[in-house]
Amino acid sequence: MSVNAPNDKLGWKASNFNLLNIDKRNYSLDVLKGKNGTVIAFICNHCPYVIAIAKRLSFEANELKKLNINTICIMSNDQNQYPEDSFENMIKFAKKFDFKFPYLYDETQNIARQFGAVCTPDIFGFDKNLILQYRGRLDSGVINSKEKKIERELYNSMIEIKKNNIAPGKQYNSFGCSIKWKDNE
Repeated sequence: MSVNAPNDKLGWKASNFNLLNIDKRNYSLDVLKGKNGTVIAFICNHCPYVIAIAKRLSFEANELKKLNINTICIMSNDQNQYPEDSFENMIKFAKKFDFKFPYLYDETQNIARQFGAVCTPDIFGFDKNLILQYRGRLDSGVINSKEKKIERELYNSMIEIKKNNIAPGKQYNSFGCSIKWKDNE
């Protein structure tokens, strides 16, 4: 099921967390955040919307890193119902798409709830003080689009956030597969 992420609730501060990374070590947001900003993207391994942007997400993360803006991806889906999102498959997915950034496992789904994440991908752009300034899509290259010219919406917004501590007013909400919540939740 396709879900649209809201992008009208900006200005809140990200809470610290401590999650398991694909290198089998735990990391906190305080350690992973970027000097000039931080992107946190909720993704998974099986969603066609994520698969469609994974290579571009990896590219943009590398470009943002040059500006001291770090990227963190978090997988919050229920692995029991969706074994393709297992921790072992997260490692394979990150290798396949050459992730040079943390890909964290939110086993309890508490971080997804805390952030209000609703879909994969769901992308949050924070300023250097971890205040949310951007919640939108990676770029204009939506799935099944025939458009050749792709606007780098996240990248350009994060540059604006770095310069002015605020993102441009026009933001297009992210959309994708719904987060797969555990039974009875």
